[in-house]
Amino acid sequence: MRIHAIVATRMTSTRLPVKVLLPLGGKPALTRLVERLRRSRYLDGIVIATTTNPEDDIVADTARGEGVHFYRGSEEDVLARTVEAAEAFRADYIVQVTSDCPLIDADTIDAVIERMLEHPYLDYVGNHLVRTYPLGFCAEIFRTDELRRIERQTSDPADREHVSLYYYEHPERYKLSNVEAPHMLRHPEYRLTLDTEDDYVLIRHLFEMLYPHKPGFTLYDLVRYLQSHEEWAGINRHIVQKKAR
Repeated sequence: MRIHAIVATRMTSTRLPVKVLLPLGGKPALTRLVERLRRSRYLDGIVIATTTNPEDDIVADTARGEGVHFYRGSEEDVLARTVEAAEAFRADYIVQVTSDCPLIDADTIDAVIERMLEHPYLDYVGNHLVRTYPLGFCAEIFRTDELRRIERQTSDPADREHVSLYYYEHPERYKLSNVEAPHMLRHPEYRLTLDTEDDYVLIRHLFEMLYPHKPGFTLYDLVRYLQSHEEWAGINRHIVQKKAR
């Protein structure tokens, strides 16, 4: 049984172009995400699923430089690109983490994986069906073969763009489970995703404050910092998150 993180990444973000290469503590955001994924106790591999667009050559080069796998597929069909990337490296399970989440920690990812390993009859485990984690700490796990079945049967543009949407929009077909954050870490009001310039200002600051003292800083460290520096916690709260539909 092979568990791979599949990170869908491209340079042509509409809100914040080239965000995956913006520096965080001296290295690109994508590199920092890879560092944090590598701390997981369960991941057998990391695959950067980028596109065939020449603009994404630099994404492939970054993955190569970090010694992780990459796959290049459709720019618009993220669902097909994700399942093809998983199949290319023989992943039995896909852990989906987006490149918008350079702060996500291994504890959060591993809690989702552990739920699936403990209850293998489940089809899908995530932590945002009822959101208790900050935005930017979303992790999901599902089987590659089932995602391929979904890919073959849906032509809905929203499903093709938002890889796991089909699962939780069809709860009558799938056994779903939601992982909730530990009580002290339940801060869904925090916005820790990288999607706008204000998000970048906050995330860059958090790396500058925490990384030099503790490279493997966790959500616990982030919550403690933001609770004692509330002026930073609010700098991007006005941003409206885009919805799948």
